[in-house]
Amino acid sequence: MDTPFDSARTTAYDDVRTTAPRALATEAVHAGRDDLARQGLHAPPIDLSTTYPSYDSRAEAARIDAFAGDGAELDGPPVYGRLGNPTVARFETALARLEGTEAAVAFASGMAALSAVLLVRSAMGLRHVVAVRPLYGCSDHLLTAGLLGTEVTWTDPAGIADALRPDTGLVMVESPANPTLAEVDLRAVAHACGSAPLLADNTFATPVLQRPAEQGARLVLHSATKYLGGHGDVMAGVVACDEELAGRLRQVRFATGGVLHPLAGYLLLRGLSTLPVRVRAASATAADLAARLAADPRVARVHYPRIGGAMVAFEVHGDPHAVIGGVRLITPAVSLGSVDTLIQHPASISHRIVDAEDRRGAGVSDRLLRMSVGLEDVEDLWADLDAALQEPRPESPEVKGLHEAMS
Repeated sequence: MDTPFDSARTTAYDDVRTTAPRALATEAVHAGRDDLARQGLHAPPIDLSTTYPSYDSRAEAARIDAFAGDGAELDGPPVYGRLGNPTVARFETALARLEGTEAAVAFASGMAALSAVLLVRSAMGLRHVVAVRPLYGCSDHLLTAGLLGTEVTWTDPAGIADALRPDTGLVMVESPANPTLAEVDLRAVAHACGSAPLLADNTFATPVLQRPAEQGARLVLHSATKYLGGHGDVMAGVVACDEELAGRLRQVRFATGGVLHPLAGYLLLRGLSTLPVRVRAASATAADLAARLAADPRVARVHYPRIGGAMVAFEVHGDPHAVIGGVRLITPAVSLGSVDTLIQHPASISHRIVDAEDRRGAGVSDRLLRMSVGLEDVEDLWADLDAALQEPRPESPEVKGLHEAMS
């Protein structure tokens, strides 16, 4: 019988999966953990090893050669932490199950994950990217600056097909988008991509609200720092995709070293177990706050996606910086997806790195605030917002309604 230590090292590589379909809430709790009860375990073990002993160096050489060929997960026990880790593999298995893909590959951050995708495509001679604004500010900067040798064409969803070139390696969208919460028709976008793979950033929606792979996206990107972790205490990124692309991503991860720490993998797996409950509860509160903000004369416009979710963006008539400085319960900080509510001014922080004209052209106005709604009571959150909002000026334009603003 395997010892718990042996189980922690090997079973995550055995691709333990059930054959019967399971509801998302059930999958969130059990995916990546299906083998534990048989091993006499309840909580997943954390394997912190960076290296693993082996007395058969010829066999190790053969396994490493096989990985160099296609990037497939190693059969048998791990070799080295940069090649793979059992605890991280459990999280990858679970996220792939939730997104409905063959595989998932985790990285040290969302930007490391995106960088790996761009490097994979560039290595194939496909350096051109077609992208739709807005994107997360650092994603926008990475594409625009060409730091990884890529060239980007920015377009709207209707212009994707015309923007494609023979060397287009990727089409990238974010829906709902950061920070305006603009949405695109993923199925229509995927059709417009032709043979170019669509990468959909699903950080805001999570697989609880949408599964882009079911709508034609070949790659699904998450800043796992956000909702997947859910508690503001872990930084990570992950790409859910087919096994062919996953193999290439593992090779890039091994070569560049953007690996996820096992403790982070453990926290992410634990975060997934409550993901549906957290997202649905926070979404209900966010919808309530969006409606109150839309009816408030101090607010010029509210952005809230038709798909729902826990993110709300709103433009104020007064000074947005005064709102940031005026909250007491809500945390004025970057990031999102935590159990506590966060608010930030995108033009100053998350999208500051984007050229001001491009930023405003994508709908990121200087008066826009982005709020990630947590699990607090809605009345307490509204009381804090009410106290922080400034009174409107007499010449303020008419307030747009919530549903009008959601277009």
